[in-house]
Amino acid sequence: MSKADAQEITRGRSGARELIMKLLFQMEAQNDYSSDSGTTFFKEYSKDKSQEKYLEQMAVHINEHLPAADELIESCSENWKVGRMCKVDLAVMRTAVLEIMYMNDIPESVSINEAVDIAKKYGTEDSGKFVNGVLGKVVRNKNAN
Repeated sequence: MSKADAQEITRGRSGARELIMKLLFQMEAQNDYSSDSGTTFFKEYSKDKSQEKYLEQMAVHINEHLPAADELIESCSENWKVGRMCKVDLAVMRTAVLEIMYMNDIPESVSINEAVDIAKKYGTEDSGKFVNGVLGKVVRNKNAN
């Protein structure tokens, strides 16, 4: 694989992470976690064929593991319930936690770095720090077991 190919894959994966975050944000805002809403979202917004495999994997993880991801996020954030969190931060952390816990081909550091970047782009001034802290604890807890 050439360096240009690797960079293209990275851009594709980074863009796919943003799509997942936006999907999770929309699902939370509309209180609609159905697979139909995800399918409709991807048909409308996913234009990059290189993202398909990742998006399909994440759709499965959302359907199967979102409640477990929320429990983990809550347990790793001091005094914050999922319902009180900034919805952007929550969507970003859900995306990263699903990657960290269920996609072993993605290095944990990549999931965290990408999540922090997305949180800084779409969240509040403090989003990057908050997301980094919670996800760091998620990884430490995972690796301690």
